[in-house]
Amino acid sequence: MKRVVITGIGAITPIGNKVKDYWQSLINGVSGAAPITKFDTEKFKTKFACEVKGFDPLPVIEKADIRKYDLFSQYALVAADEAIMHAEIDFEQLNKDRIGVIWASGDGGVSTFEQQVTEYVLGDGTPRFSPFFIPKRIINIASGLISIKYGLRGINYTTASACSASNTAIIDAFNYIKWGKADIIITGGSEASITPSSIGGFNASRAMSLNNDHYAQASRPFDIARDGFVLGEGAGAVILESYESALKRNAPIIAEIVGGGLAADAYHLTGTHPEGAGAVLGMKLALEDAQISPAEVDYINAHATSTPTGDLSELKAIEQVFGIQPNASISATKSMTGHLLGATGAIEAIACIMAVQEDIIPPTINSTQIEPDFAGKFDFTLNKAKRKTVNYAISNTFGFGGHIASSVFKKFIP
Repeated sequence: MKRVVITGIGAITPIGNKVKDYWQSLINGVSGAAPITKFDTEKFKTKFACEVKGFDPLPVIEKADIRKYDLFSQYALVAADEAIMHAEIDFEQLNKDRIGVIWASGDGGVSTFEQQVTEYVLGDGTPRFSPFFIPKRIINIASGLISIKYGLRGINYTTASACSASNTAIIDAFNYIKWGKADIIITGGSEASITPSSIGGFNASRAMSLNNDHYAQASRPFDIARDGFVLGEGAGAVILESYESALKRNAPIIAEIVGGGLAADAYHLTGTHPEGAGAVLGMKLALEDAQISPAEVDYINAHATSTPTGDLSELKAIEQVFGIQPNASISATKSMTGHLLGATGAIEAIACIMAVQEDIIPPTINSTQIEPDFAGKFDFTLNKAKRKTVNYAISNTFGFGGHIASSVFKKFIP
C-alpha cells in the first residue's frame, strides 16, 4: 500500500475565498451568516444563509465560458486552481494518464435547473432551453471540467452521498492512490445551493434555523438552544498524491491522509441513528485504517450541523468510540461557515489539515449552553481557538439517507 500525502489545498467559503483567509476567519471565530442577497426572501421562513462574498471567477475562467458553467462548477474550478498552484504542479512534466479528479456535490447545478424551468413555466409552453442547460446542471460536470481544463485522463467521477459526498470523494481518492491506481488526484467538492427551492425545501423539512433576528449566532452546534442548521455554499479542493510522486517532483507536503471509514446508518430517510450507530462504525473503520487508537486523535472536526437530533447522536457516537474526557478536542466549524451540504467535507478536511499543520484547534462559536449530558465529558473548544499539538485529526460527515464518512489526517513526518 502506498503512502498518500497532501500537497495542495484550495477553498472558496463564506468566510474567505482563499485558504489563508478561510483559516484566519476560522481561528478568529468569524461568522459567515448574513441576509440572503441571491433572491427575495420576503415570503420565506428563513431569510439568511452563509453566502460566498466577492467571488470573481475571471482569473481562472474565461469570460466567454462563465455563462456555460453553473456557479457550483465555477467554485470548483477556482478552488482547484488554488490547490494546483499551492501544490506547484506542472502537468506537462507529469503522466496525465495517472492524474485524476474525484469531485463531489449534493445539488449540482440546482440554480441553473430552477432558472430554466421557471422560464419555461412562465412562458407560452415553447421549450426555449439553453444549449448549456444539461451540462450546466448535471452533478458530474465539475469533475469533467477540471479534467478538461488541465488535460487529465486518469480516474474521473463524482460522488453523490448528500452531505458526506466530498468526504467520500476524498476517501475514494485516498484509496485509489494507496492501491497504486493513480499518482495524483484532485478531490473535494462544491455546492451553490442558496436558492429558493433549497431554502424552501429545508424549511418544509424543519431542518433549518429560523433565527432571523440573530442570524450571526444562529448556527450553535451542541447548544441546548439550537434550532437547525444554516445553509452555506462554496468549494474545497485537496490534492492527494503518492509519497513517491511528491518526492520525485520535490513537492511541498503539508500533511498526510492515513485513514477513511465509510458506513451507513441504515435507519431513516433524513434523520441520524439516535445512538449514532453508523457514526460509530465510520469512525472505528477510519481509525482501524489509520492503524491508530482513539487516544492518539488530537482533534475531531464534528459534523455537528446544529440540529437538535443530529448533534446529540454524534456526541453519543463520539463517547462510544473515544470515551469520556478523551485526548481529542472537538469543534464544529459549521458554526462559522454554515452547512455546505455536499462540499462541507472538503472545507472541513482543509480545517483538519490546517489544524495538523499549524497546531491550532479552531473553535465552535455561538454555543454557550452545551447539552448537559455531555458538557463535562469533552473539550468543546468554545469561542476561542486553542493551541495544541495536533498529530492526528478526524473529520466526520453524515448525509441524508444515512451516509457516513470519516477521514483521518496526520502531521507529515518524512
